[in-house]
Amino acid sequence: GWWEETVAVLVEWSGTTREEWRTVGADDWDQRDIAAVVCRQLGCGSTVSVLPGDTTRGFGVSCSGSESSLRECSRSYDLLPGLTVICSESVRLVDGAGLCSGRVEVKSNHSWASVCEADFDWQDAEVVCGELGCGAPAALQGGLYGEGEGQTWDKEFQCKGKESLLLDCDTSDRENNTCLPGNAVGLTCSEPDDVRLVGGGSRCAGGVERYDQGEWRTMGIKDWDQAAVAAVVCRQLGCGSTVSVLPGNTTRAFGVKCDGDESSLRECLRSHRLLPGITVICSDLLVQPDIFLTDSMGGVFRGHQGPEVFRGYNFTITCSIQPQYPGGSFLLTFTGSNRTQPAVNHSAAFLFPAADDSHQGNYSCVYDNYVFSHNFSSESELLSLTITVGLSSQ
Repeated sequence: GWWEETVAVLVEWSGTTREEWRTVGADDWDQRDIAAVVCRQLGCGSTVSVLPGDTTRGFGVSCSGSESSLRECSRSYDLLPGLTVICSESVRLVDGAGLCSGRVEVKSNHSWASVCEADFDWQDAEVVCGELGCGAPAALQGGLYGEGEGQTWDKEFQCKGKESLLLDCDTSDRENNTCLPGNAVGLTCSEPDDVRLVGGGSRCAGGVERYDQGEWRTMGIKDWDQAAVAAVVCRQLGCGSTVSVLPGNTTRAFGVKCDGDESSLRECLRSHRLLPGITVICSDLLVQPDIFLTDSMGGVFRGHQGPEVFRGYNFTITCSIQPQYPGGSFLLTFTGSNRTQPAVNHSAAFLFPAADDSHQGNYSCVYDNYVFSHNFSSESELLSLTITVGLSSQ
């Protein structure tokens, strides 16, 4: 499925061509551009990822990323660490926002062909996402990422969803040999869950670790790259925006460098340089609190059940949250009337002694807590309460 090559080129030295293979070294910021050129030159599709190579230091190369071969890139005698480039061999996603989205193109007779929407289904998408090292398919739509300028694939894929390569799937002749404009299939795969924040009491706070080669590894970051890396991590985890970046532990780990607009750490550059880790705090730090109502008969009702309470009877609205951090408080919000109580054992109960029409409406719980030197809050779903007339009141 993937070509995995340590980058090597024919080195010209002292005006003569020497027929020998030598490792090429690259600075962190040049790695992705070099990888794009290598995959293009080898006819191996698009870049899947760039990994640290071995510890060998090779002659430096710098590319803009648009070159057709490494011969067009600038070279120097600076000794820099090597890198490993992984390219997609038979299928690629083009013109998308990242490595895991774009127009589906398949290798056909040494050229790339777009795939018609009618010839590609969800099971085919599962195979492509897996082959490219991405997560499960998230969206499949014709024309989503343009039409492309080349030919159109002339077969219909019939994958079962478990194949490791798209070209391992069965195919059949297309019933209709035309693919109308706007029908080149676009695919968005979810990002793999290969990054996590640990030791912060929340999935949205902690030291940055990335799953790499079968194990979780601490990621090291230079001071001036910390904000960009943190932004990517919070975005990839669906944890909102960055609140703060703190010094991590003293572990020195493989470096990572991001621009800040990447959708995941997979798109960032990595190196063998050992750098200190960091702790990232994201805005969606707190889990969502729960809200439920208990009536005078002991019945328990949650928001989606639309509870009803008889006029004149007591009821209690309880706010609770999964244990993350000690302390904090709950604000019970209701039109024209807000009540606050401290969180005791991660919950608070608000008693209403006698229900009347003024209590009818929508309630929610807002949990507030001060952690990591910042105020955080999280709001529950709405609970819609109806006040009704009991039989004894009629």
